[in-house]
Amino acid sequence: MDLFNGQSEAPKAKAGAGTAPLAARMRPQALNEIVGQQHILGEGKLLRRAIEADRFSSIILYGPPGCGKTTLSEVIAKTTDRRFERTSGVLANVAILRKILEGAKHWKKMNGKDTVLFIDEIHRFNKSQQDVLLPYVEDGDIILIGATTHNPFYFINTPLNSRSQIFQLQALDEEEIVDVLKRALIAPKGLNDYVTASDEGLSHLAAVCEGDARRALNALEIAALTTAPAEDGSVHLSRHEIEESVQKKAVVYDHDEDEHYDTISAFIKSVRGSDPNAAVYWLAKMLYAGEDPRFIARRLIILASEDIGNADPRGLTLAVSAMQAVEFIGMPEARITLSQVTTYLACAPKSNAAYLAVNKALNDVENGRTLPVPKHLQSGPKPDQGDVKYQYAHNGEDHFVDQQYIPTDTIYYEPTNQGYEDIIRKRIEHWNALRKKK
Repeated sequence: MDLFNGQSEAPKAKAGAGTAPLAARMRPQALNEIVGQQHILGEGKLLRRAIEADRFSSIILYGPPGCGKTTLSEVIAKTTDRRFERTSGVLANVAILRKILEGAKHWKKMNGKDTVLFIDEIHRFNKSQQDVLLPYVEDGDIILIGATTHNPFYFINTPLNSRSQIFQLQALDEEEIVDVLKRALIAPKGLNDYVTASDEGLSHLAAVCEGDARRALNALEIAALTTAPAEDGSVHLSRHEIEESVQKKAVVYDHDEDEHYDTISAFIKSVRGSDPNAAVYWLAKMLYAGEDPRFIARRLIILASEDIGNADPRGLTLAVSAMQAVEFIGMPEARITLSQVTTYLACAPKSNAAYLAVNKALNDVENGRTLPVPKHLQSGPKPDQGDVKYQYAHNGEDHFVDQQYIPTDTIYYEPTNQGYEDIIRKRIEHWNALRKKK
């Protein structure tokens, strides 16, 4: 029996040719069919109430691939009593946009009804294209639904953002992906009960697809089409068949947007938090996804000063050396050097005292009275220098003399008791004791 049209024929590798892909056939048609996104679509939530009442304003749907942005937009199209138009940031230019927008304006004038304009990948519109939308949104000629995988606060004009409600959709968790797959197995428009799959196989597929329902359904369809059927025409997918059908795991990682910044943030916070295992995992993810190793090395240099500082001054030296090594040897060997410095810094004693010191001093310079340089510290003798003379520190006990270096008692640098900084702290306490002896 054919998997897709119900005719009595065993499934073949080319079954489904000429029909819509499984992911398209399984696209939900109503709010209750949408899996996940309960934080915005659950009972009583704002977006659900607005859709059901058909009283919503312009919205921007923001989230990773395969989380349901287009699906939600099409459900809105089916439930609203308004005219619906759609285009894409890939296909539409200014001329096409103006034609759609003027048509919407004319429609409202003639029929008294709004047009909902869905723009997929709206982040691909440049500033000029986004500016074309603004007056029509502002005048109420269209209600905009924009879908984007990019952070709208960075990629969509501020005036357009301010006139829209922004809803962030989340990647589906593994249980939700499994739910989507099980629905596809039994649905008449899906695989119609002629394909079964082991729970272990479905769980593996859900984990591999990392929250992307479209990718999971596409992989399930490939597995079904490429697995030999039994005598009755049915197909059973074990974990082995699913693993064979799913190609190399693709790491979800964009090189200049959220996933890039989220992963480097997790990496830095893991090193700061002294977890070498987590740190080296995030390092591996970035390298596997093709991140520039020089970017990682630069961030490690910053961390070596900001989070380790004088608790282990060797950390900065090692980080700078790693940067030079990365430039010199390149990938893939540079991964070894980056792993070495990552694990070293993660296991090093931590102190942000130097970081806090300069921030505190900068704040005083910016917001307080600018302090004059004491006369005895100025370069060369001055006519009004007075009786206070500069004292050469090396002539004093322990190469230290008690003299004023700044006209304030503010303490900027407060060393901790971590690592080498504990020695520095004790040295400062010794100098303070010498001052009290005077």
